[in-house]
Amino acid sequence: MTEVLAVASEAYPLIKTGGLADVTGALPAALKPHGINVRTLIPAYPAVLATLGATSEVASVAYLHGGGARLLACRVRDLDLLVLDAPHLFDRSGGPYTDATGADWPDNWRRFAALGSIAAELARGLVPGYAPAIVHAHDWQGAMAPTYLRYLGAGGAKSVLTIHNLAFQGQYEAQYFPALGLPAAANSMAGIEYYGGIGFLKGGLVSADAITTVSPTYAREIRTPEFGMGLDGLLNERIGRLHGIVNGIDTGEWNPRTDPGLAATYSVAQIQRRAANKGALETRFSLVPGEGPLFAAVTRLTWQKGIDIIAEAADRLVELGGRLIVLGSGEATLERAMRAAAARHPGRIGVKIGYDEALSHLVQGGADAILVPSRFEPCGLTQLYGLRYGCVPVVSRVGGLNDTVIDANDAAIEAGVATGLQFAPVNALALSDALARAVALYADPPLWRKMQRRGMKSDVSWTRSAAKYAALYAALLGNGEAK
Repeated sequence: MTEVLAVASEAYPLIKTGGLADVTGALPAALKPHGINVRTLIPAYPAVLATLGATSEVASVAYLHGGGARLLACRVRDLDLLVLDAPHLFDRSGGPYTDATGADWPDNWRRFAALGSIAAELARGLVPGYAPAIVHAHDWQGAMAPTYLRYLGAGGAKSVLTIHNLAFQGQYEAQYFPALGLPAAANSMAGIEYYGGIGFLKGGLVSADAITTVSPTYAREIRTPEFGMGLDGLLNERIGRLHGIVNGIDTGEWNPRTDPGLAATYSVAQIQRRAANKGALETRFSLVPGEGPLFAAVTRLTWQKGIDIIAEAADRLVELGGRLIVLGSGEATLERAMRAAAARHPGRIGVKIGYDEALSHLVQGGADAILVPSRFEPCGLTQLYGLRYGCVPVVSRVGGLNDTVIDANDAAIEAGVATGLQFAPVNALALSDALARAVALYADPPLWRKMQRRGMKSDVSWTRSAAKYAALYAALLGNGEAK
């Protein structure tokens, strides 16, 4: 077996703030058939400790960025875990990155430097008998692991860094560099120095043996000034190490045949049973029944996710005969905008501020179409859930949305391959045009059902992508195949 140490700040079902957790929670099981054993290193937030069963202490560190720490080993579902129990860093109320008010923890630089440094120590033999061949870090919170491996010794391990969202980079003031325990050479343009400060993601991108991101289109986009967030030059320099591998989803967790969050389970052959879920949604969101399509958005309410253009297009959506439900939370101005749209159209638009995992499943199982109008989207999982559940995706033509949804243009409809609708540019006018197209397609029930069934038959699992990760690991290790 090839031993891989995954380094992540969140993983489902332990703790989740977004799609990162779904990926780190599902990928290990998908890699197992390829002869790859993944152990996931994750911080011991209170929510994580509360979900653990029996644990065993496998290592301790007298001093780790301000206090003592220990490593706990355990299993939760299919996850083989190493939990970093450092109370001075992670035992606090609030979220994994922010306090109860939503403000970033001021010592996030220290907290996630500690996570990366422990990953490097594990590669160098901190736990007797455990020597990962690959250290696979995720996003800026894990990105210090490749940096520590590069400057302090890798113990023979190779490193991979996956970018889930380049917009979040872990940038801090230069004054914190001495506390990181890195040699002076690391504080340079060839290391973690970034515009006069320090950049965790930047350091990981410079240091990793391989870089992946979560769709082929996003891998191309981030090499441009428009999407590169200041790192496009570096990514172009490292193009030979950059790989776009589209995400999959956990098709056991997201399965309309067995999903306990649904009012009625169903299959491709029983798609008519979705009507019961639609009725349950209408009740939950206080909507009046209607003949037009029920659109939905399950998302963070942020500018990136295009929520402002949903709010701007809401009146047009209702005018077209559609209805809308929105589930999510985020920026206060966008929350107010969606509430205002619901107030203008009672019974036609329903909004629930917050997040409810079970309700998100019901939305996918009952809505007719899922809206994902992101301005940029590295991969996106929401549209994959939509395909799996026969909830037709209406998406902007960016990133992984472009890679996973086949637009219902005339040629695709004629060829029988369409699975959703794409639109560009990302503005309210283009979204309104896509909504009008969706309403017209919905008015042709046989055609709409064909799109639903085609989406449900799409392979949105980790099968193909896990094989690509396995091949990448094998190439790094100089093997013909992972073993």
